[in-house]
Amino acid sequence: MNSNIRILVTGCNGQLGRELKIHFSEALPNLNVIYTDVDTLDITDRDAIERVVLDNDITHIINCAAYTNVDLAEEEKALSSAVNSIAVSNIALAASSNDAKILHISTDYVFDGTAHLPYNEADKVNPKNQYGVTKRLGETMLIGHSPDCIIIRTSWLYSPFGKNFVKTMLRLAATKPEVNVVSDQIGTPTYAADLAVVIAKFITARQWASGIYHFSNEGVCSWYDFAKAIYRIAGIHTKVNPIPTRDYPTASARPAYSVLDKSKIKATLGITIPHWEESLADCIDRLKQMS
Repeated sequence: MNSNIRILVTGCNGQLGRELKIHFSEALPNLNVIYTDVDTLDITDRDAIERVVLDNDITHIINCAAYTNVDLAEEEKALSSAVNSIAVSNIALAASSNDAKILHISTDYVFDGTAHLPYNEADKVNPKNQYGVTKRLGETMLIGHSPDCIIIRTSWLYSPFGKNFVKTMLRLAATKPEVNVVSDQIGTPTYAADLAVVIAKFITARQWASGIYHFSNEGVCSWYDFAKAIYRIAGIHTKVNPIPTRDYPTASARPAYSVLDKSKIKATLGITIPHWEESLADCIDRLKQMS
C-alpha cells in the first residue's frame, strides 16, 4: 500500500463514516486519515475545504457527507441542494488544488423506479424527488470538475449507528404489538460495514478505477420483507402487516423498484458480496453487544 496516501473523510459521524473509521483502524491502522464532519469542516465553504486539502497535503477525499432526510428535503430545498450538490462541487474544486482523487457516495434515488430489471450504471437517471435531484446534480457537478472521480451509488443503508430502518423497526417493536410496513417498494438493503470495506479496496488499489459503480448487498426484498427478517433474526415476535405505498403517504415520492446491478463493481474489485440477510444478522449481533 502506498504510504503517501493521505485521506480526508467528510461526514465521519454518519453511518458510513463511522463504519469507515472502524474498518480503517482495524484493517489499515497505518493509513493517514483526517476525519471531519459538519462541526469541524463546512463543506459548503470551498475555501475551508481547500485549506484542509493543502495544509494536510490530501491525496484522496472520501465524501460521505449528505443531506439524507428524504421527506424534509421537499421543504428544505436550499439546504439539501447546498449539501448534496453545491458542496460536492466545492469538494471537487478544492481537490483540484492538490490533484486529490475523490470517491463520492450517491444513491439509488437518482432512478425513477419504473424498471423491472436491476439498474446498471449506464441506465437513464430520472430522479422523482428533491433528494434524488440534488444527489444527481452533485454527481454531474463532480464529474464536470473531476472526471476521474469514483461515484458509488448505494441503497437502503443501515448500520448500528445513527437513524435507519433496522433501528426504527427494533425501536417500534419495544412498544407496539404490530407494525405496518410498505410491501410494494422493492430494493436491496446495504450494510454500511460492507460498503466501508469496498471503499477501502478502491482507495488502496494499485490503479485508480474511476467511474460510476453500484453497490448494495446481494438479494432483493420489499421493506415488508426487510422488516420481517429484522424481527426473525432478532428473535422478536412483533407482527408485521404488509401495506401498499398509497396507505403510507409521505412528503416525497419513492421509487417502486430500485434494485442495483453490481456486476461492474464485482468485476473491477474481484469481490463477492454478502447476501443482505447475512449482513443484517451481523448488524443485529453488534447492536445486541452494544446494548
